[in-house]
Order: sequence, then structure tokens, then C-alpha cells
Amino acid sequence: MADRHLLIVEDDADFAKLLKRSFQRRGYRVDLATDQDQVEALLAQGTPDYAVVDLKLGTTSGLTCVEYLHGHSKAMRIVVLTGYASIATAVEAIKLGASHYLVKPSNTDDIEQAFEREKGDTDTPLAARTTSIKTLEWERIHETLIATNFNISEAARRLGMHRRTLARKLEKQQIP
Repeated sequence: MADRHLLIVEDDADFAKLLKRSFQRRGYRVDLATDQDQVEALLAQGTPDYAVVDLKLGTTSGLTCVEYLHGHSKAMRIVVLTGYASIATAVEAIKLGASHYLVKPSNTDDIEQAFEREKGDTDTPLAARTTSIKTLEWERIHETLIATNFNISEAARRLGMHRRTLARKLEKQQIP
């Protein structure tokens, strides 16, 4: 098996180490980065074949890293991994160059399958249920967070709510 080079961009050190060990056991050479600056430094040393990018990196958006990685190498297979899933962020991730978008918790098998998928699946079932008000609110919040580069105060102002109210919603929100 050829040497497969993977870049993991994740700010949760424990989760990043877990992913790294798991992929190393599968024969990948793995580099870790926690932010855009580290990504740029690692790309100066070589271009990975694959990347796993967390959507939320501290107070910044991982979408910036996705765009940068895709600009660096169109052939790189980029998977966005997030606990803050929304339709808006999924669409933007794909537009910016991600090849797949996975919701946490996802394991190494899920990520590796996403790397292997070249095309979409036309047999994916269409959702029969309508979108709930909670889901619409959650998507609107995430659209605004992306537009404000995850600045909670600015997002709250644009949404017309108190910053603490938005922070509480983000803390207790479950993935739909």
C-alpha cells in the first residue's frame, strides 16, 4: 500500500490524537494542525493526499482552511467533520472544496469511506418530513455565525438577541 498522507485540522487535542493514532494504524502518515497558521506551515513541507477539517476551530471557521487547502491542491480529498452541522455550512463546505461533510460523532471508518467516495449518490432517500422551527432557527444561527466568522457578540447583534442567550442556545443545542 502506498504511503497515504493525511492532515488533521482539529483544535480538540484529545480528539486529534485519537484520530491520528487510528489513521496511523491504517497506514497513514499523519500531521496535526490546530489553526490556519499551522496548516500553512505544514503545507510548505509537503502536500497531503487527504485532510480532515473541523468546522469550528476555536473562535474561527474551519471553512477558511477548507478553501485554503483546496486552493493549494485540487486533488486533495477534504472531509469536514463537525458537531455544529447545518445545511448552510454543508453547502458552503462543498462549494469551497470539501469532498464530504460528516457530523460528529464519526469514526475512522466513516471518514475513510468519505475519502473514497468520488461522486454523490442519486439513490439517497429524500426526506419526507418538513423542517421544524427549531431546525430552521439552528440553521439561521449557523448562517449568521459563519457570516460573522464565529464572533458570538456580532452574531447575536445580527440575530437581534442578547449575547448570553445565543451562547446558551449554542451550549444546549443538540444535532438535529
